[in-house]
Amino acid sequence: MSAADSPILPPADGKGKRASLALAIVVHLVLAAFLIYGVRWQSRPADVVEVDLVRAAPPPAPAAAPQAPPEPPPPAPAPVPKAEPLPPPKPDIAIRDKAPPKPEAKPKVDPMQEMLRREAEQLTQRKQADSAERELAQMKAAQAAQAASARNKAMTDYLGRIRGKIRGNIVVPPEVKGNPEAVFEVTQLPGGEIVTVRLKRSSGLTVLDAAIERAILKSNPLPKPEPADLFSRTLELRFRPLED
Repeated sequence: MSAADSPILPPADGKGKRASLALAIVVHLVLAAFLIYGVRWQSRPADVVEVDLVRAAPPPAPAAAPQAPPEPPPPAPAPVPKAEPLPPPKPDIAIRDKAPPKPEAKPKVDPMQEMLRREAEQLTQRKQADSAERELAQMKAAQAAQAASARNKAMTDYLGRIRGKIRGNIVVPPEVKGNPEAVFEVTQLPGGEIVTVRLKRSSGLTVLDAAIERAILKSNPLPKPEPADLFSRTLELRFRPLED
C-alpha cells in the first residue's frame, strides 16, 4: 500500500492531547512509586528485638508467726491464817518477880604486882629450862664417857689379843739381859693380813728386835677387832721380854 492509498487520520484536537499527557504522567508516577517501594522493601533493616535484663526480686520473707499471748500468772494462794498461840496456863499461886542479882565487883589489880608476878613466872620458867638443859648435857656427857670407856676397853682387849698371839711366837735369845722395850709399827688389811712390819724404836739388842719381828710375821693374820669399827690400818705394838 502506498502512502496515497492509506486513510488519513484526522488530527487530534487539544483536549485529547491533554488527556494523554495526564495519563502518561499518572502511569509514570505509579511506576516510580512501585520502584521506590520495592527498593525500600528489599533494603529494610531487620527488626531489632530489645530485651531488658531485670534482676528478679527476692521472694518476700515469710511472715512471722503470730505469738501467742502470755498466759496470765496463776493466782496467788490465799494466805493461811496463823493459829494464835494459846495463852500459858496461869499458875495457881502467883510468883513474885525476883530482883536480878547484882554483879560481883571484880577486885582491882595492882599493875606493879601483876608485873612482878609475870617476872617471877618467867624467871621460874628460865630456871626450869636451864636445869633441863644441864641435865640433858650431863646425860649426854655421861653417855659419851660411857661409850668412850667401852671403846677403850674393847680396844685394849683387841690389842691384848694381838700382843698375846705375837708373844706366843717370840723366842727370846738367851743372851738378852734386862727388860728392854721394842716398838714396831704394823700395817694390816681389814681381814688381819699383815702388809708391812717396821721397827719404830729398837730395844738396843739386834737379836731381840729380829726375834720380835719374826714373831709378828709368824702371827699373820692378826686377830680381828670386835666390834669391827675398832679396825685400824696401822697399829703400834710394844714388847718387853719379861712381860707376861
